[in-house]
This record gives sequence, structure tokens and C-alpha cells, in this order.
Amino acid sequence: LSRMRSCRRLARSSLTPSTSMMQPAESSPVSPRRSLQPERVREGHGSLGGVLYRLKLFFSLIFSPSLACEGQCLLCSHSPILQPPSLPQSERRSDFNSGSCLMRCRIAQMDDQTTQSFNTPSHVVLCLLTPPFSLPNQRGKTVPEELVRAEDLSKYRQVASHAGLHSASVPGILCMDLCPSDTNKVLTGGADKNVVVFDKKEEQIIATLKGHTKKVTSVIYHPSQSVVFSASPDSTIRVWSVTGGNCVQVVRAHEASVTGLSLHATGDYLLSSSEDQYWAFSDIQTGRVLTKVTDEAAGVALTCAQFHPDGLIFGTGTADSQIKIWDLKERTNVANFPGHSGPVTSIAFSENGYYLATGAQDSSVKLWDLRKLKNFKTIALDNNYEVKSLVFDQSGTYLAVGGSDIRVYICKQWSEVLNFSDHSGLVTGVAFGDNAQFLSSAGMDRSLKFYSL
Repeated sequence: LSRMRSCRRLARSSLTPSTSMMQPAESSPVSPRRSLQPERVREGHGSLGGVLYRLKLFFSLIFSPSLACEGQCLLCSHSPILQPPSLPQSERRSDFNSGSCLMRCRIAQMDDQTTQSFNTPSHVVLCLLTPPFSLPNQRGKTVPEELVRAEDLSKYRQVASHAGLHSASVPGILCMDLCPSDTNKVLTGGADKNVVVFDKKEEQIIATLKGHTKKVTSVIYHPSQSVVFSASPDSTIRVWSVTGGNCVQVVRAHEASVTGLSLHATGDYLLSSSEDQYWAFSDIQTGRVLTKVTDEAAGVALTCAQFHPDGLIFGTGTADSQIKIWDLKERTNVANFPGHSGPVTSIAFSENGYYLATGAQDSSVKLWDLRKLKNFKTIALDNNYEVKSLVFDQSGTYLAVGGSDIRVYICKQWSEVLNFSDHSGLVTGVAFGDNAQFLSSAGMDRSLKFYSL
């Protein structure tokens, strides 16, 4: 404790507000674990950035990972450049206990010269602090005591089914998401062009959101705000207020069908993929597209997109069976995972960031180790099985597969825990409740179903 106090005094005395801002450094080789922090904060031995970086290194080398995290937070909170987010305690991630040192920072006011490397407007700088070295064996989180055990999960049965959320004239629920902070709130997108917010506990519709001109194929519930997002083949992304029941922003990032949607860890930015072959990174407050990138050499449509839990890298699936990993800050493709033999339909990262699950139109689910960049497990499904949805539970203990039916696997063993065939059509969305206390699914039979003991 006394050493920590000494370090606090050292940090405060070292960070003087009169220090001038540096020019951004030139690009350097990309690593998937690199920070999105501007290069000027990482370089320059006699600058504020140099002091910050050396003190971060000092904390990391001298103390335990948890104290290293606290040291980095201290630096960030006293820096005139980096301002941490003011999130409620209940919404803060527990990464400090895992040693991952993920620090999510808000947007800082910067001048144009300090944002050249990210090529964004002057008010945008993305700040995510990670350790200057990897801690692969210390990242795993402790499994919550409240998490449902595999033997209990295997006893789950359908306990509720709701078929009146979307229009019967154009049947089909095409996507689903649960509110991370209250999994009783369910979000669905339908073939009827509508977005619906449903309360599982009260068993009633909270809001029906209309505005898309074509079917809704992707939806996301914001973790801490009464805001939801939707995407459609009408080439738009819409931001909705649940309480107001209206569209507050339309993001026009693409010129063709939007095929994937993922929310950044800060809760302020959206990643989207499209048949126009581009992925885009957009500001949800302004609707402004901050960057838009395509792989010109590949020249193929993107079918899905998902952020890694750290928000530093993300994955996209393609129509020619490829999975591509991208570095957000550098906007470069840093890894490719070949192996599927059909268009990629869904991808999902485990919460600890180690694993990537992918599904495609080849009746298989593949598991990839992001530390070794290789496929370590392939789950061969029934012939003509269609994979439409993949999701890990919040603890990373279970993986659910939705498609021709619903299957849940226990991670590491990758053995099947349960199998449901209650839907009369394709299952298009599947999700776990808090601590896997229930499982939810939606499908082309227009029904939303819940499973538990």
C-alpha cells in the first residue's frame, strides 16, 4: 500500500498540464493486441506521453497485474489528454480483477494534428489502455457462483412462447438480442420491417419501432442506455429511443444491404458490415461515419461483423468463406482464418477474448484460438444443417448454436449439453439470460421462446 501511495505521488508530480502535445508518430507494425491509444501518448521520452508510458511500464513490472491496472487508471485519470468514462458502478466491467487492464476512455477534445493517424474528425480520439506486455494466462475470469451448472442446464425445457410480436402477414423474426444490463428486455427484428422491444417478465411489448423500408436483419440493445440499434437491407442503420419510441439517428454508412452490426466496448460507436464489401465505424450520437474500409484485393461481400471484447480488434465474415481479423486503429487486416467451405453466417468471440466461434453454410462450427491463430476444434453438424446464430454466455462457459435447431455446448470440453427442436422454422437468434438462468430463441416461425428449469 505504501508503494502504491508513492507511485500515486510520483504520477501526480510527473503529469504537468503545461506539457505540449506531440505530433502523431509514424505507423508501426500492427499487432492484434495493440492499443488504440494515439501514438503521441506512447512515444517521446521527454514528453508527457513518455512519462505516461514509462510509469505504465513501471506499474506493470514492479507490481501485480491488479496494481498495474490501478496504476494505469491513475495515470489516465490525471492526464489532461485522456478522460475516463463516468459509468455507474454496476455497469463497469470487472477486467481489473482479471489482469486484462482494459481501460475504456471517453472521447477527448483534440486538435486536428493529434488525430491524423486515425483520420477522424478533431473531436474524436479513441483511448483504450492495455498492458505493454501480454498476460495470456492471467486473463480468465472466475466463473460466477450464480452460473447455472451444466447438469442443470441439460434439464432446461421450453417454458414460454410468444408469437404475436411481429406481423403474421410477413412472418419471421430474423434477429434477436437481450439487454446486457437487464436480460428480461428482449429486442427482435422482423421480416415485417419492424423492431420490437419485449419485456419477458411482464410478458408484454414495450415498443414497436417502425422506419425501415425493408426487413430488419440485425439488432443490438445498448448496455446502459434506453437505446437500441437496427440494420436492414435498405442499407441504413437506425438508432432508436425505447422510451420515446422513435428513431433518433439514421446512419448511412453503406450503399447495399447491411449484413452485420456490433457495438464498441465504449458504447459510443457501431461497427457495420455490408454487401457493398465495406466495413464501417460510425458515431452513434452524430450518425457520422468515421471510417470505412474494404479489402480491395478480395473484392467480396461481407456477411457479418463482431467486435472482440477489448474493442481493439474485430472480425468479419465473407461470402467466400473467409474470416478476417482487423486492427481498428490501423484499419488493417491482421489475420485470416480459412477453413469453411461456404459463406460465413455468424461469428462470436468468447468473453475472455481467447476464442472465436464461426459458422458457415457448410454445416459446421469452427473454434479458433486467437493466441495461436489456428483452428483447434470443428463441430460437424448434421448434413444440410444451417447455422444462423452463435453466442457465448457472459462467463464464456457455454456456446449456443441456433439454426436448424438449438444446441448448447460446454466450452473447453465442447460437448453438447442440450438440444431443442421446438421451433417449426429456422432459428435465427439465440441468447443467454444472466448467468445462463434462461435461454431465449427466435425464429422464422414468428415465435420468441424461453427455456429454463
